[in-house]
Amino acid sequence: EAALYGGGGGGDGCCVDFLVCLLRGLGVTPASAGPAQFKWAARPLRRKRNGGSSPSGASAEERRPELIRGAPGRIAGNGACASASLYTMQGKKGVNQDAMVVVENFGSKDGTIFCGVFDGHGPQGHLVSKMVRDLLPVKLSANIARDEYKELSNNRVTNGTTEGDAVQTVVEDTDATLGAVENGGYPEIFTALRTSFLRAFYVMDRDLKSHKNIDCLFSGTTAVTLIKQGQDLIIGNLGDSRAILATKDEDNHLFALQLTVDLKPSIPSEAARIRERKGRVFSLPNEPDVTRVWLPKYNSPGLAMARAFGDFCLKSYGVISVPDVSYHHITEKDEFVVLATDGVSN
Repeated sequence: EAALYGGGGGGDGCCVDFLVCLLRGLGVTPASAGPAQFKWAARPLRRKRNGGSSPSGASAEERRPELIRGAPGRIAGNGACASASLYTMQGKKGVNQDAMVVVENFGSKDGTIFCGVFDGHGPQGHLVSKMVRDLLPVKLSANIARDEYKELSNNRVTNGTTEGDAVQTVVEDTDATLGAVENGGYPEIFTALRTSFLRAFYVMDRDLKSHKNIDCLFSGTTAVTLIKQGQDLIIGNLGDSRAILATKDEDNHLFALQLTVDLKPSIPSEAARIRERKGRVFSLPNEPDVTRVWLPKYNSPGLAMARAFGDFCLKSYGVISVPDVSYHHITEKDEFVVLATDGVSN
């Protein structure tokens, strides 16, 4: 179970209150409603003295905030920075397959932040989620920096390569917001970053497929990611992890607004695409509320989402790695955003 909170300075009390309400709404009863319960959000975890280990067996090195490959401004473990707080805990299903990351000054732009939460599944899901955590921000930053992608997003043409053709074909087949983008229904920053998200996700999935040390045939990960630049939020979502906005109503009370759609096979349009490509969609008798994706002739693997990184056994049968990219303009009523896996939201 993993959650990542991002918000501006100030308002710590209402932020904690909202998190408590959110947890209660999700069926989690806090031990106390005071800020002490959220000490992880205020500062990084401390290292134990004398090299002692925690009761769970995790070493001090594992429990402190992890800087990805030593890069400044990147945190991928329990802790906090100026822009966000991160927390994950072991659930009841064995290996914790969740991963998360915050990158401040993303793309070498002051004040721009990237956040991502990734929920792995399958035998090597923990390896897939961590690889995507480490490499997706790099690929996204590289795509944003290239002028050719900016030109591509404005003109909506491909560069004539096989990769460009493949991305364009998939996007046209699956992106419900395509018409609004073409008609100028979003600001220019969204039009540009949307293409960068699409290409970065495509390249990430392609690289997973060719990776020699991680078998992604029956393993994969979700991804809920966002870039905050000024008052603009651009969200790229894959799977059933969620982005939830804490905002205020007319009476100035905080409430939770889900910014993403759970991309599951229970959605009619997702199921139609999968069935069109010969995949099967149905629920098991012992869990009628969970719709899953199955191979054409075998009752396997039973994937509970319609889009994901990896899971290449199903990529020929309608499961895709194309993110749903959406936009939100931040107003004075918006307090913070929570990115969370379904272990938290469900």
